[in-house]
Amino acid sequence: MNIDRRQLALPVLAIGLLGVVPVFAAADEDAVAKSVEAFRAAQFAADAKALDALCAAELSYSHSDARVEDKATFIANATDGKSKILSLAYKDPKISVVGIAAIVRFHWMGEAEAVADGKKTTTNLHILMNWQKQGADWKLLSRASTKL
Repeated sequence: MNIDRRQLALPVLAIGLLGVVPVFAAADEDAVAKSVEAFRAAQFAADAKALDALCAAELSYSHSDARVEDKATFIANATDGKSKILSLAYKDPKISVVGIAAIVRFHWMGEAEAVADGKKTTTNLHILMNWQKQGADWKLLSRASTKL
């Protein structure tokens, strides 16, 4: 069997990259965690500009009552002023980065108040978010929730 330099180069590169991948993965996990927290803060503040910057153009945002919204509808409804979020926590987040995708799961605990009548509601949900790296930024691509 004849082995040339090219056949030797790939295994050497693969071994070398294996030592580097965890560093990139940890950096990406940190970046995703920062994006998730920025998203939570933008939801709490009903900040349309921040939500727009954090969401992919192709966003599919699914609610626990089976409503599905695109990016424009989600942002419009999240910032329409009909309710005010009183508290919002993303508990026990789990982040898995797979290439240019990130899977994020967490427990949503929130309380909101309707502006019209002052009625308060609490939400207790399990959330699944899919983030995609677009350029240097992580953008929310899809979100689904289940009532607990």
